[in-house]
Amino acid sequence: MADQDTFHPIAWLTWLVAAALPALSTRNPLYLSLVLLAVAINYAALGRRSPLARSWGAFVRFGAVLWLLTIPFSALTSHYGTLVLFRLPRSWPLIGGPITLEGVLYGVTGGLALVTLLLIFATFNVAVDQARLLRMTPGFIYQAGVVAGIAVAFVPQMVAAWQAIREAQQVRGHKVRGLRDMLPLIMPLLVMALERAMQLAESMEARGFGGQIVAASPRERTLNQLALLGGLGLAAAGFAGNGFWPERRLLAGLLLGAGAILGVWSFWDQGRRVRRTRYHRWIWARADRLVLAVSLVSLIGWAGCWLARSEWLLYYPFPPYSLWPVFHLAPGIACLLLVVPALLLPGAE
Repeated sequence: MADQDTFHPIAWLTWLVAAALPALSTRNPLYLSLVLLAVAINYAALGRRSPLARSWGAFVRFGAVLWLLTIPFSALTSHYGTLVLFRLPRSWPLIGGPITLEGVLYGVTGGLALVTLLLIFATFNVAVDQARLLRMTPGFIYQAGVVAGIAVAFVPQMVAAWQAIREAQQVRGHKVRGLRDMLPLIMPLLVMALERAMQLAESMEARGFGGQIVAASPRERTLNQLALLGGLGLAAAGFAGNGFWPERRLLAGLLLGAGAILGVWSFWDQGRRVRRTRYHRWIWARADRLVLAVSLVSLIGWAGCWLARSEWLLYYPFPPYSLWPVFHLAPGIACLLLVVPALLLPGAE
């Protein structure tokens, strides 16, 4: 899919972080709707260029089904609120009691955040090839990067294979009437999965996977481990100090900074021992820089509102808070900026 990557992977990665932050930090349906609208426009624009969009579409529809399930679950388990829709017998375990409008709205906003997050990752997966993601993996965790790359590619490949097998069986006149009729669909899917696994293992062995690490001396290995343990200890002390002694935030910040420096040095020392071959350099075009800049503006704007004006992003329908969400212009603009990649795609109207 390399020829379908329209922007630099780092620009898309920044866009991913900027889009995921609102979905993870608020339940305000107004902001979530703006993020979902912007991400859906990007997904639709990319879907015209990538066959992966069809396979991820089934996954997004599954997320929408989960959304519909969160609404009754929240309504039946949250018996708090003033606007009572109806009542169930209190003798019923867990679900007995008043069913309130606040509980329904809380389920709606929770499911909206879930669907938004799923569509964000679906858009990112369609936009960026897994091979490029693997190339961006730091050297010290390249094994984990390979596993993550395979895992990310598993879902769209499996869905695409299932659709192809199902279409082939329908052409042959096969109809699914029960569980027994699923066997002609499941067996080819398992065979294809085993063939892909064997091909992947053979290609990794042919490329010498795992043999590109320069061995460290015992002294270097000990020093690296001590630096990593020291960094984790200082970071833990900084977090604890910030929580238990808020008046000593300067000391906690210094501990966190020292821990981060030791951790980064340890990771850098591990990564420089991994030999990596690069065949060509990535080129930053004007559109790539623009997407990166707009994503950074959206990320910084939302993070600034979150840190300075967290009440702007708060939505909790239960008393004593308001049932109606509050909208502010600054976080709304940060959400709308996420639509810029779709506007900059080649051929966009």
